[in-house]
Amino acid sequence: MNTQEKNNSQPVNEFNQPIKGVSLNLDAWRRLKKNKMAIGGLFVVLFYILIASLAFIPGFPIHSYDKIILDHQHLPPSLTKTAGDLLYEKTEKKLSAIAKKRGRESLNEEEIQELKDLRHQIENETMEEDGKTIKVHQRRYLFGTDYHGRDMLARIVFGSQVSIGIGIVGTLTAMLIGITIGSIAGYSGGRTDYFLVRFIDIMYSLPYMILVIIFMAMFKSDNQIQRIINLYIAIAMVSWLTMARIVRGQFISLKNSEFVEAARSIGASKTHIIIRHILPNTLGIIIVFSTLSFPQFILAEAFLSFLGLGISAPFASWGSLISDAVEGMDLFPWRLFFPAAAMTIFLFAMNFLGDGLRDAFDPQSKNRL
Repeated sequence: MNTQEKNNSQPVNEFNQPIKGVSLNLDAWRRLKKNKMAIGGLFVVLFYILIASLAFIPGFPIHSYDKIILDHQHLPPSLTKTAGDLLYEKTEKKLSAIAKKRGRESLNEEEIQELKDLRHQIENETMEEDGKTIKVHQRRYLFGTDYHGRDMLARIVFGSQVSIGIGIVGTLTAMLIGITIGSIAGYSGGRTDYFLVRFIDIMYSLPYMILVIIFMAMFKSDNQIQRIINLYIAIAMVSWLTMARIVRGQFISLKNSEFVEAARSIGASKTHIIIRHILPNTLGIIIVFSTLSFPQFILAEAFLSFLGLGISAPFASWGSLISDAVEGMDLFPWRLFFPAAAMTIFLFAMNFLGDGLRDAFDPQSKNRL
């Protein structure tokens, strides 16, 4: 077949130019790119995931998240001052306040000597970190420190691994279990559909968070790794219910479509029809729902940590950091502000991305984007 024959076999527009077909996913991506908030949210989410992933690599340029330095308790955030500078200022203010309370305008010899000893300690004290000898008080804390002198920036970064991991586990579980059960129920119909839907209804009738709390309380462990695994399991247990209902509804509406009937007429098996024909036509709504449900799992973990049933020291999550910071929020506001801001920005980004995906995969929104 020559080029002229190929052109004649393709549909053309009024200018006799070949019309190229556009897939649903490509069309959705084109509309998504026009949504600046969604694209901004996508870049923020990718940035968070990149930083959380790089933190696993040895040599990542942040301090240890569990290194306790009691001299550095509750140091405020600073871009320019070292921990030693902040510690000296903190001690000097405390001694000046004591002197003023006792009716003195200046420090006495004992207090001046204490400051001299502190200066000598700041300039000479060392510690071992990653096999290297470093000066303890030359560290910089961009986000300040907590009540044990641990770096808040490091704890927020490593806490993002747990919090984002919760979202990923919940989303993947919802997709795997929800799509499997929903597709079987929606395509099979009859008794199979009836019993699966009744099971989902029973699970729905039970309070979601109460189930998770009971599970975490029953399997409470002092082993921190086991607690994280239990938290993942608890969130995953009930994360798939809504996904199963959505997929079932989509399969019911599509299983009698013309393209499905055509596949049946040529002898395609049920598995082939589900995987190759119906499921790809439901991916849009699955992606949208998964993106919008991602923040819900992170908030669930934060709520459990706030109740003391989630992550505990030395490990951290955004929820546990916020929970630990509430008690001293008046005196040390940076301990609450930074983890709360990190979690809020990520949740907003996920919601913007989810809203953008919903509009992009909705054919009725073509004129709006």
